Amino acid sequence: MNPRWLCLFLLLHILFSSVQLCEIPGGNLHHINSLNAELLRLTQDDSTEPNPSIYLGLRLSDDHNLESERHYLERLKNVYQPNAGSALVAVTYQEHPGTGHLALYLLALRAACANMEMVVANRLVTQLKLHLHREKDKIGPEGHGWPITNYYQYSLGVLAMCVHGKMIDEHVIRKLLHAERDGRFWDKNKLSVDTEAMAGLAFACLQRATIYTPDLMAKLNQSVEKVKEKILQAQTPEGAFGNIYSSPLAVQFLLATGMSQKKPECPKGVAALLRHLEQQDFRNILFKSQLLPVLYGKSYLDIASMECRTERNGLVISTPSPVLEGTTRQRKRIAVQLVVKHPPHRLPLYREVLMVPQGSSLLDVLKMAAKEVSEPLVFETQDTFSGPLLTAMMGVKPQEGERKYWKIVRAPSTVLEQGIADYIPKHKDTIIFRFSPW
Repeated sequence: MNPRWLCLFLLLHILFSSVQLCEIPGGNLHHINSLNAELLRLTQDDSTEPNPSIYLGLRLSDDHNLESERHYLERLKNVYQPNAGSALVAVTYQEHPGTGHLALYLLALRAACANMEMVVANRLVTQLKLHLHREKDKIGPEGHGWPITNYYQYSLGVLAMCVHGKMIDEHVIRKLLHAERDGRFWDKNKLSVDTEAMAGLAFACLQRATIYTPDLMAKLNQSVEKVKEKILQAQTPEGAFGNIYSSPLAVQFLLATGMSQKKPECPKGVAALLRHLEQQDFRNILFKSQLLPVLYGKSYLDIASMECRTERNGLVISTPSPVLEGTTRQRKRIAVQLVVKHPPHRLPLYREVLMVPQGSSLLDVLKMAAKEVSEPLVFETQDTFSGPLLTAMMGVKPQEGERKYWKIVRAPSTVLEQGIADYIPKHKDTIIFRFSPW
């Protein structure tokens, strides 16, 4: 063999053999297909508002039901582009949809290979630019403030702009770089692994661009490695990164940045995801839609290279197992105590033991408590793509700019990682709601 060709062959061999990404072991096809079919069934539910995360999960699958995906995309357009026909409307700042929602929708349009050169599509991009600049201004010139939303949504906005190949103001990028450098990605006194992962995906996407200064590119390279280091250090003994709910996005980042199969953190993390998937521990649809791409070895960065030409079309919408009528009434009832505390007050704002059907979510329990005649529980929630977020208890809520939240603890000291719609209380659980600083 010609020495020059031999050198090229050896170089290619080294490149391809050294970057064996996190792989899904064989024998898990059934679980992957079940998750794929579950997300597809959700596209048929016209009673709920369409979720771009579901669409992204389906588009990053290797198997498709293109007709259902097209129908779901139209529903998304009706929500996010209700005035699409008014092409001559001037671009003015619109508060809704917010940074994260608009970013997800723009990712969905790219995943559908939509023509983004049209006036209507360009207006959406401009809206996201305006959102990011407002977020940046809220952080402040010294970087001591916080975005209007949070750094997760800020990162998602940067990622969406990058995936569309749009130029991003360097000041917007540097604010995110500084936040990562200064350790700002913490949520309630704990590293927010999903925020690290989302910022890491944004940095990795910007790494591939050729339109920024060498100084900025060097900082992006450093930040990608720093994010990877933090995520790997956050791996638990069982294999999850942070916790099992932040792991799908963490593995997406590791896939996007070429995490080697040879490193033990990779197969350990994938094994944890598959184990929890088999045990049906993923109840939240956002985490499921972030997990499906991982099962196909993909991340949100793969959206940038989608061509939508030769897609495998044949995924069938399966019917879930029927639930026998009357099973809710026949379920065993369990005792759950709810305690609402507002420090520094010593006496609880609310304390009650309720008898609820076994298998009820914490949100179900809260709703039952709100219907109590003698002492009703008063609470408020805010809808998010990851489920309802508890915002107020007994009339107490954070004031504007106040970094407090309702911490949820299963007595004696276990802080819940799931949302209120996902956690299933057990018999004799005591759930404590404590108004706490971040």
